[in-house]
Amino acid sequence: MTADLSLIRSSFAAVQPHGSQVTAYFYDHLFAHHPGVRPLFATHLDEQRDRLWAALGALVVNLENTDTLTGMLQNLGRRHAGYGALAEHYPAVGASLIATLRHYAGDAWTPAAEESWAAVYDVISSTMIEAGKAASN
Repeated sequence: MTADLSLIRSSFAAVQPHGSQVTAYFYDHLFAHHPGVRPLFATHLDEQRDRLWAALGALVVNLENTDTLTGMLQNLGRRHAGYGALAEHYPAVGASLIATLRHYAGDAWTPAAEESWAAVYDVISSTMIEAGKAASN
């Protein structure tokens, strides 16, 4: 499965006007469907929501800048490993991310957009997991 980067950009553009509602929905979805990950996060999520929103924006902006994107994801992976994130947590995050984007993207969300986001998330998660494992060794 390959990602259509134009669909990533257009669906994210449709989500952007919703701002902080997007990350609030994401965390609500994540904790409702995967309560076991809740202890990995701070009690108050305001700063974390802002960081997630900034990271998503940086991801979309740097989709074709492989070196920048890889470095960013490796840094995130190392930090998340330090917080206790394990490889088995990443599918839950991916499912909640896709559900959140689907919820806010409206007509910009299509089966092809979902496939593209899933493909991008596979790269994101595998890069972060590998960096986290390397940092733990």
